[in-house]
Amino acid sequence: MFEPLGYEIEYEHHALDEKFPSWGESHYFTVTLKHTITLQLFLSHLYVLIPVMDNDKHYFVNKDEVDKLLSKGEGWLEDHPEKQFITRRYFKNLGRYANQALEVLMEKELAAQEEEEIDEVEKEKKVSLHTTRLEAVKDTLLSIGAKRVIDLGCGEGKLLNLLIKERQFEYVLGMDVASRSLQIAYDRLKIERMPPRQKERIKLIQGSLTYKDNRLNGFDAAALVEVIEHLDPDRLKALEKTVFEFARPKTIIITTPNREYNVKYETLHEDKFRHTDHRFEWTRAEFESWGNELAKKYNYTAQYHPLGEVDEVVGASSQMGVFTHD
Repeated sequence: MFEPLGYEIEYEHHALDEKFPSWGESHYFTVTLKHTITLQLFLSHLYVLIPVMDNDKHYFVNKDEVDKLLSKGEGWLEDHPEKQFITRRYFKNLGRYANQALEVLMEKELAAQEEEEIDEVEKEKKVSLHTTRLEAVKDTLLSIGAKRVIDLGCGEGKLLNLLIKERQFEYVLGMDVASRSLQIAYDRLKIERMPPRQKERIKLIQGSLTYKDNRLNGFDAAALVEVIEHLDPDRLKALEKTVFEFARPKTIIITTPNREYNVKYETLHEDKFRHTDHRFEWTRAEFESWGNELAKKYNYTAQYHPLGEVDEVVGASSQMGVFTHD
């Protein structure tokens, strides 16, 4: 548990009784840990890992412990090769809390993945496409008259930065699972320096899209910009219920890559996704099939739009679904 965090470890295994070597060794060790890190980080390691080694918490374990683990483990636990073992023992193998924490840790790990390796020309294309995508989402929100908008999976706040500049949007909420992304968004938006009235129009919260959250209720529209493809397919059902059934905004805007367009990227191999973090990429037909099923199930109507330059054969690089509650 400590070696992956950079510690040097020395230990001595003690005999059961030195006077009787034949009795063998005891269960006791003297362990020395060596590292050069901040005291705060060292204490966070101990806070999490000592109970894991002891496998016994001497107090009642409830859902508050999930927040404690995620707080103390932030910045290192999501990358630890033994995070599942650590998490389950931290919660004394109480599956419901361990699974909830692991879900958030996995999403943090995905969010921290490096950007896909493509050449500089394609990076410029990607920046242009990203701008086109955000502008399309903003323009759609303006056209439907939305006033209260939530950006689900807001990342570093690029869409929020566009929305807060439009007076039509009276309240904008950004939610992301990664606290680091939220801090970047907070700094990017300069929320600390905003006038009081402006500051009242925007809020950032940490949360997972795969759990019901009452904070998501009461919005005119929700945007999920390049979010769904970062989830494992078997977790999409949870997202669907969170957004379409529980939050249930009047309009839901979802963008996702068009897999058919991948042949246009010279350095992208046929069996590779555009991003190392992607769990799937859909064709236009697959996206529309999924969206139409959701629309029928939750009483929405669906419309689909290409995003970016359109090729006659493979379509556009990205695609947008707009779901309107009947």
